[in-house]
Amino acid sequence: MSLPTCIVTEALDDAALDWLASHARIVRGSPSSAEFAEAAAGAKALVVRTYTIVDDALLDRLPALRVVARAGVGLDNIDVAACRRRGVEVVHTPDANTQAVVEYVLCLLCDALRPRLFLDRPLAKDAWDDVREEVVGAWQMDELVLGILGMGRIGQRVAQVAGAIGFHCIYHDLLEIPESARHGGEPCGIEQLFADSDVVTVHVDGRASNRGLVGAPLIERLRDDAVLINTSRGFVVDDQALAAWLGTRPGAQVILDVHDPEPFTHGHPLLGMANAHLAPHLASRTLTAMANMSWVVKDVAAVLGGAPPRCPAPLR
Repeated sequence: MSLPTCIVTEALDDAALDWLASHARIVRGSPSSAEFAEAAAGAKALVVRTYTIVDDALLDRLPALRVVARAGVGLDNIDVAACRRRGVEVVHTPDANTQAVVEYVLCLLCDALRPRLFLDRPLAKDAWDDVREEVVGAWQMDELVLGILGMGRIGQRVAQVAGAIGFHCIYHDLLEIPESARHGGEPCGIEQLFADSDVVTVHVDGRASNRGLVGAPLIERLRDDAVLINTSRGFVVDDQALAAWLGTRPGAQVILDVHDPEPFTHGHPLLGMANAHLAPHLASRTLTAMANMSWVVKDVAAVLGGAPPRCPAPLR
């Protein structure tokens, strides 16, 4: 019996691909490729990561499709409802990169709050003393309030880690979070979170109602020396409003790991601002996290074999 065809549009871990090869015939190619076009009519499975858009137009090209797999957490690039209307299962890896993202957020907090300098030559005593006077953190983390916007898997883990360091954590979420999952974080309204936090870190999901969520009304509530970090989705933050606010507050900092669009263009309003730092979507970029996400292929094989998947996508 021939193996079902699975199209893989973006990079996956080699071990996961090797495992999948024993359950499916793998075709690699983006939707614009000749390989994709040749395999599309008979493909039973589709594996994507971040930049393949799975919508009605793509699904029309895949009439035999049974499962779409997102090697990652968010489902922003997949129209789950459209898939389900066609009887196509959607699977993902909801906890694959939690540790990687939380580590990254911790690194960003250190970058923002603890200036560091490394020497590449010996210094005279006067110069040594001058450097030590200049490189001084204004605050310790145990003196600051960390506001967590979005208290899901990652937000909860950020609260656990930040609380252990000494931050006082507050959070806002649409859902009621059990006290056991708050890790000492205190719930509050979204306006209060922006007004009371020294640092705000954004961890909301990709639902449509979160587009532009962090706009001028919330940004203007931030303290003049606040730090804003976004590792969730680029479209959550209004970059124009952020640039207007940041331009008159030299003591503030913004660190954005995600953008809308990606990659951003020369017209990005925060480019060139000394207190804005734009990273190329790195939060989940550890070998372990990327491998974890690639093992979505196990759910692909389950669906192709008629078994229920371990991590089906939720319908919002």
